[in-house]
Amino acid sequence: MNAIITGATKGIGRAIATTFAKNNINLCICARNEADLIHFKTELQSLNKEIQIHTRACDVSVKSEVIDFGSYCLKQFKSIDILVNNAGFFTPGDIHNEEDGMLEKMIETNLYSAYNLSRKIVPTMQNAKKGLIINISSVAGLQAYPQGGSYSISKFALTGFSKNLRNELKEDGIKVSTVYPGATFSNSWAGSGIDEDRIMDAQDVATSVYALTQLSSKAVVEDIVLRPQLGDL
Repeated sequence: MNAIITGATKGIGRAIATTFAKNNINLCICARNEADLIHFKTELQSLNKEIQIHTRACDVSVKSEVIDFGSYCLKQFKSIDILVNNAGFFTPGDIHNEEDGMLEKMIETNLYSAYNLSRKIVPTMQNAKKGLIINISSVAGLQAYPQGGSYSISKFALTGFSKNLRNELKEDGIKVSTVYPGATFSNSWAGSGIDEDRIMDAQDVATSVYALTQLSSKAVVEDIVLRPQLGDL
């Protein structure tokens, strides 16, 4: 199988890429920092020397770069089995007083990247009459919460994107799944003072994502909601 993952060098994306590599899935991955990609590719290749791993530096908030990344992936692989729209970022704030321009930044990265890359890859999946698109949203895309601001707006928008895409592509044999993780440990939580045991591991999300790839063509999991055992923070 061949997979594309955006935002693959950190957090959830890194865990998904590692899990896929261990399970013999070829990868085409992107992140903003080329040095991080080079180091990560070496790490992945050491885990599995039998798979293909292709990398490309890409700022997913820039439409032209996303489209170029999609073209690059299509040159590496004749078919794309899995597309994981994972790239995104979070800045806390309230709508009425957050930094000016924050909504535009969140929408460009958290929504438009998935929209533009999916549009590039979907025709290849349609030709093959199969494929799986996994959009990594957030519980912030299901329920408003304090300091959610533009991040929550962008994730609600991603939820709507996923639901529409699912409805459009079901007759083409293409599955669309949306994953809604709660608090998941990453560098942004380091130094927060919150007990790490109170927060999910990125591997928890990656394990759930990999399970989506193991279903027969007759079944799709439309939504996965993951929360810390003790509830949202």
